[in-house]
Amino acid sequence: MITGEIKSKIDSLWDTFAAGGLTNPLNVIEQITYLMFIRDLDDLDNKKKKSNSMLGLNDYQSIFDGQVKVDDDLVVNGDELRWSTFKDFAPEKMFDIVQKEVFPFIKNLKNDDNDSSYARYMKDASFLIPTPGLLSKVVEGLDGVYQLMDADVAKRSDIRGDVYEYLLGKLSTAGRNGQFRTPRHIIRMMVELMDPQADDLICDPAAGTAGFLVESAEYLQTKKKNEIFFTKENKDYFNKKMFTGYDTDQTMLRIGAMNMLVHGVDNPNIKYHDSLSDNNTDKDKYSLILANPPFKGSLDYDTVSNDLLKVCKTKKTELLFLTLFLRMLKVGGRCACIVPDGVLFGSSRAHKAIRKELVENNNLEAVISMPSGVFKPYAGVSTAVLVFTKTGNGGTDKVWFYDMTADGFSLDDKRTPVKENDIPDIIERFKHLDKEIDRKKTEKSFMVDKKDIVDNDYDLSINRYKEIEYKPVQYPPTKDIIAEIEKLDKESNDALQELKALLKD
Repeated sequence: MITGEIKSKIDSLWDTFAAGGLTNPLNVIEQITYLMFIRDLDDLDNKKKKSNSMLGLNDYQSIFDGQVKVDDDLVVNGDELRWSTFKDFAPEKMFDIVQKEVFPFIKNLKNDDNDSSYARYMKDASFLIPTPGLLSKVVEGLDGVYQLMDADVAKRSDIRGDVYEYLLGKLSTAGRNGQFRTPRHIIRMMVELMDPQADDLICDPAAGTAGFLVESAEYLQTKKKNEIFFTKENKDYFNKKMFTGYDTDQTMLRIGAMNMLVHGVDNPNIKYHDSLSDNNTDKDKYSLILANPPFKGSLDYDTVSNDLLKVCKTKKTELLFLTLFLRMLKVGGRCACIVPDGVLFGSSRAHKAIRKELVENNNLEAVISMPSGVFKPYAGVSTAVLVFTKTGNGGTDKVWFYDMTADGFSLDDKRTPVKENDIPDIIERFKHLDKEIDRKKTEKSFMVDKKDIVDNDYDLSINRYKEIEYKPVQYPPTKDIIAEIEKLDKESNDALQELKALLKD
């Protein structure tokens, strides 16, 4: 969450675009994203070069070295394409280089693989900043944002997501269309719970800016580094086959493709797809799905895949996506997804059908109830994380429930950091569920037998099973209370008489 001086700088940047004649919010977001991508390319290249040098390797070929071909007709000095170089040029020279050299360079960066997700969505990208003066101010403003973020390494790694989340708040459609980011710390929690493996096939059918895929990639690069890069085959699998993301918004797809590339995944399968339609034929395919699908929305039956309607006949997107996850997972595949609370206790036939499917025909492992402030300021809906494994023949014995009351940030619109944070406890307890069996239902986490869930019409709301412990309060005898009241009454009357006497004198 962006706050303080960074927030002020982003506000100033937005005002700069408006004053410079670029007022369409989505255009502003895209232009900022392109420039951030250009700066990140420079940073990433320097880091790779430094890393190779520290390892005593001399085989790294910088994309900026020597003479660089930016398009079919133009070859330029690669050093001029670096953010760290052109940011110090005069406005007119900077504008000329960015427009004629840098932008064509990033559009054709993956031209050696014309089927790459990056190439697909950058072909239609346009440089829309109209004047040298505006570009100079925007570059200076973004440089200031990066300098502030460099002071906090954890936030710096997700600057694109943080900026994008804040900018979306300025769109009149934000929240209504479900186009707001899942907070990075919630994504990270879900990824750690699922513990991705080097041979996983990972998908987010409602990818947006690819936050879940990016976090999964970073987790694997940190925790499974040796397995991923041990052989050329493993490395190619990581870069070209492991990650799939679908969305129906071209802007999101373009940003998602850039996001993955900057985070070290060369060619993920990021593409335009209506996941709920018949066009999506994925079935029994993925070993891991991580997602926060759109909550709000009601679709026409004609636009929804018949396979999904057979399991859960509904127009509600949150229920249809749950059904879709089960179809897309292969047997043994795992899923962690965010759902609105209504999914847990809704009384419609469709609500009950999908909950019964999870409990009876698959292995529902966990229901993590999250407080309503997690998605503020864009939405105040209460949500939960469902964790399940596709088995096709049951497997649910006990379901683990956790009552998250704090996520490390205030639960108001400001979302400022606070000390209270249940996330480390959630991750630790989930990794040792055998120790949760004997915990009482009065505690923050506990197990519920499948039979209890069935008897409660497959209700998955934690309040249905959580028990409140009433502690007896010892009161003094009634006569002692009456005596104390009479004593206080007498003292009050005495004080009143003294005050009246003083006023009479």
